[in-house]
Amino acid sequence: MTIQTSGQVNDIAFSPDGKQVVSGSDDQSVCIWDALTGGLVKELKGHTDSVQSVAFSSDGKQVVSGSGDESVCIWDALTGDLVKELKGHIGWVWSVAFSPDGKQVVSGSDDQSVRIWDALTGDLVKELKGHTDWVWSVAFSPDGKQVVSGSNDHSVRIWDALTGDLVKELKGHTGLVQSVAFSPDGKQVVSGSHDQSVRIWDALTGDLVKELKGHTGSVLSVAFSPDGKQVVSGSHDQSVRIWDALTGDLVKELRGHTDRVRSVALSPDGKQVVSGSDDQSVRIWDALTEDLVKELKGHTDWVWSVAFSPDGKQVVSGSNDQSVCIWDALTGDLVKELKGHTSSVQSVAFSPDGKQVVSGSNDQSVCIWDALTGDLVKELKGHTSSVQSVAFSPDGKQVVSGSGDQSVCIWDALTGDLVKGLKGHTGWVWSVAFSPDGKQVVSGSHDQSVHIWDALTGDLVKELKGHTGWVRSVTFSPDGKHVVSGSNDQSVHIWDALTGDLVKELKGHKSSVQSVAFSPDGKQVVSGSGDQSVHIWDALTGDLVKELKGHTSSVRSVAFSPDGKEVMSGSSDQSVRIWDALTGDLVKGLKGHTSSVESVALSPDGKQVVSGSNDQSMHISDALAGDLIKELKERSLQGGSDKPLILKTIESASDVHLWSFNHYTGWISSQSGHLLLWLPEHMHSAVYTPNTRLIISSQPPTYVLFDYRYIGTSWVKIFLSNV
Repeated sequence: MTIQTSGQVNDIAFSPDGKQVVSGSDDQSVCIWDALTGGLVKELKGHTDSVQSVAFSSDGKQVVSGSGDESVCIWDALTGDLVKELKGHIGWVWSVAFSPDGKQVVSGSDDQSVRIWDALTGDLVKELKGHTDWVWSVAFSPDGKQVVSGSNDHSVRIWDALTGDLVKELKGHTGLVQSVAFSPDGKQVVSGSHDQSVRIWDALTGDLVKELKGHTGSVLSVAFSPDGKQVVSGSHDQSVRIWDALTGDLVKELRGHTDRVRSVALSPDGKQVVSGSDDQSVRIWDALTEDLVKELKGHTDWVWSVAFSPDGKQVVSGSNDQSVCIWDALTGDLVKELKGHTSSVQSVAFSPDGKQVVSGSNDQSVCIWDALTGDLVKELKGHTSSVQSVAFSPDGKQVVSGSGDQSVCIWDALTGDLVKGLKGHTGWVWSVAFSPDGKQVVSGSHDQSVHIWDALTGDLVKELKGHTGWVRSVTFSPDGKHVVSGSNDQSVHIWDALTGDLVKELKGHKSSVQSVAFSPDGKQVVSGSGDQSVHIWDALTGDLVKELKGHTSSVRSVAFSPDGKEVMSGSSDQSVRIWDALTGDLVKGLKGHTSSVESVALSPDGKQVVSGSNDQSMHISDALAGDLIKELKERSLQGGSDKPLILKTIESASDVHLWSFNHYTGWISSQSGHLLLWLPEHMHSAVYTPNTRLIISSQPPTYVLFDYRYIGTSWVKIFLSNV
């Protein structure tokens, strides 16, 4: 059974009798489904941000949900009415659970707290404080007397649910704790961490009973078997492991997934294991023989969560493809598809304090986001074309943006008001940046020039000319004395910001330079190119220090880490890569985007990476572990990437032709569907890039000229003319 939703499904759970399924989604809704027919029973609306966690009460009469809107909601499962809205958290609520008697609810949040609520009155019973970072996972003990929590601060904590006192702090993990659970008898706790280990703890003494080692990637999910004799774990290393909870020995290693395993569970009789993976599959394994019993295929994206029905006859899975699937555990057949749940980001940057992210999009807007909660703080509107580049001022009080409308805009980051509109470029503005003191702005344009502006008055201070192709990227040196620019002419230029003189021309790339950045000490420059390479240069001598190879498509964005020890790159191959700046070795590859990564940036403390992609999302990832922390999605754009772009061609005033380009197949076709011209993949950018002349035929010479594009389903000026 596949339950189709209109947003990413973050959590799913069966009712105690197995007759219903509840799901929480990025579309802000909680849905209750009939597990047999697949019909939508109730849609519970009230949250104003994505729903991260859901659970039924033990009697099945109520549902609890936790959301990015910082609230916990209790719903009547029969009527769909909102019974209670529990407010108090000041961060995303990542995990919720009912106590075994259904009288209390526990929640864990980004605000570093665990809260216990009275499910009847909605009153806050206890606020459990002690964690020093986000709380990822919470659970009640089987008798309801204790709560266990796992946190970003590397600790597992056991709390007294009655007094709120900290009973035990379990220390030993050296990475964030992603998943925690009590054993069925409540005597032990299991935890899974990004330090690649699974740990079993004595819940009474807090002693470490066993450390289960063997995973070679972050442990994302853990669970006890129904008899408490085994532990199952799922990991970033693509494996599922079954461990003997008494000896700590590895009993079985289940391999077959081709991407990280997000969720694991054991069937009620303990004979089978179910796992969900980013490889888009759900797998059922024989826990005794380790044979693959069934591979449940149907999802078209990552599988985030899986669980057995109470009777073990069905499996439910939630996926990034916006669907919930219910499967027959015996045959592997898809039982039901339930339907009912409801442009590309070109540039991203962190604020200086790391608390906000700014993004520029093809939808012509600039958005400021809360980096902790993922909430949209401000939407800055005023540009009349695609926003190609954005940056915060050094004090975080202003934002600068460059657009295809040929303008540079300076905005008040607090109010969202337009402070200055800088005009003078005669082509698209591809890149903008503030000087270190915030007094100047630099911009690079399609008109082949670099402009330095006075940020207070808006006056043009210097026009730097010398490039013979579009200027794709610009930035100031840390001391503000130099500007570096990268161009379609395959060169990197270093300029004197005071005199405007060309200091150095760095040559070596074999294609356009898409992005440039200075190291924090100003001694090196990094550049990313259409030739799929990243170059590190000596800013003083102009010598090539390192060539970093590994990307399989154009490198769209590069940046140094705050300490200058690492370089980050984003590519059209959909990946973000972190490199060692000294050795040139690949440190980490971050995957998850489904389209070209247009922009990358590191938080000021170097702990997080933000990336913006043509898949219309921004990802905030852990720079050390490589795991995805937040996915920030902007509203859908007109004319999504799954629809062909319409090319409007004009031969004469009375002769208008409509053509379409399908970037998946590479064909330009007529309105009637006849295939006219096929473009190889490396030429697709010619269609998507403004001011590009595409030769259709040579006898007589006929061109399609893309003057500039209109974001949506059509292009504004595209002329077909014989010359």
